[in-house]
Parts: sequence; C-alpha cells; structure tokens
Amino acid sequence: MAGSRNAKQRLATLAAAGVAAACLSMALPAHAFLARPTLFAAIGAATKAPSGWQQFCAENAEDCRPGADQARDVVLTPELLQQLYETNKYVNDRVAWTSDDALYGKAERWTLPLDRGDCEDIVLLKRKMLAKLGWPQGSLLITTVEEPGPAKGRHAVLTVRSDRGEMILDNQTPEILFWYETKYRYLSRQSATDPNVWVAFGSEQPKPPAFPVER
Repeated sequence: MAGSRNAKQRLATLAAAGVAAACLSMALPAHAFLARPTLFAAIGAATKAPSGWQQFCAENAEDCRPGADQARDVVLTPELLQQLYETNKYVNDRVAWTSDDALYGKAERWTLPLDRGDCEDIVLLKRKMLAKLGWPQGSLLITTVEEPGPAKGRHAVLTVRSDRGEMILDNQTPEILFWYETKYRYLSRQSATDPNVWVAFGSEQPKPPAFPVER
C-alpha cells in the first residue's frame, strides 16, 4: 500500500513539474518579446483622414468618439500580449480577405466584417474586439502603410501602443511585431488623443540598436 502511495506521489510530482515546464516554455517567448528595445515611431503633422474612415464614422458614430481613457498608457504584460496574439489570430482566421469591389461594387468601403472583408475591415474588427477587452481606444490606432516592391500597394494595419512601444497587428501574418521590425513604410495613423485626428509619420524614423531576435 505504501509503495502504491509513493508511486502516486511521484506521478503527481512529475505531472506538476510537467505543467510548470509547459507554463515556463509558454512564458519564455513573451518575456523575450518584452525584452526587445522600447522605441516609438516619430510622428509628424496632422493630415487628412482616409475617406473610408470618414464614411465609417458617418455610419458608426459610436465607434469614432474619443474615449474617456483615450490617452491612457497600457503597461504591457505577458497576459496582455497573449490577448493580442489571440485576437489577431481569431480575426485573421475568421475573416477571409475579399476586396471592396467584390463585396460592394466600389473601390473603398470600411465596415465591420462578418466573414469577409479587406484589410481596413479586418483592422476595424480587431480594434473593436480589443476595446471590448478593456484596451483604451487611444492605444488602438488604425494605420496606413505602403508595402515594398514595384507595385508599392497601400495597406492597413492596427498599431497597438504600450509602455513597451508600438506593435503591429496585420492580417498578412500571425506574428506580432514591433513597428520597426516590419517591412512597411508608414504613411499615417490615428492620433492617440482623438481617433478622428490623423497624423503623418515623420520622414526620419529612429532605428533600434542591433539585438538578437527570437521568434
């Protein structure tokens, strides 16, 4: 009987160690991510808001009002980082990229998508979901960028501001990267103090120091 009890205790100890190891392995990538350099993009003068945002606000005024906690800084934790990963993955998996022309017969229309939509629609849904999870509106900034290559196409991503810097949620990748790790040229984004004020990016951007990237 004693041998049986000892065996059960050993199994329980091994199981607990396995759970702890699993939790540690999950935490390590988050802590490595949080250890990257803290660097904020240089913002320039106010610029015109995209026509799609203006149309969206005309139809969804409640989503365009400045929040009471608009400019509150978010202290990024591994748990909040996990929220970003889960939201980014959920929306990317749920919404199949489809052009506005195919859906609405027009070149540009911003709306909250169900199961189909383009990059702006996908960004709007991520912004809405994170706001419902408690992220302040001023930390969730719709951002327009230019993709590299001969075509230099326009694209939209969600910038998430925190005390650790600015992260990018993108429908083209499941990864979350800091703004300086992406391939894009940044064009404009919402102001952190008012979603209806858009600002251009500075022509000169700070560069991070060389550091090992763990992915």
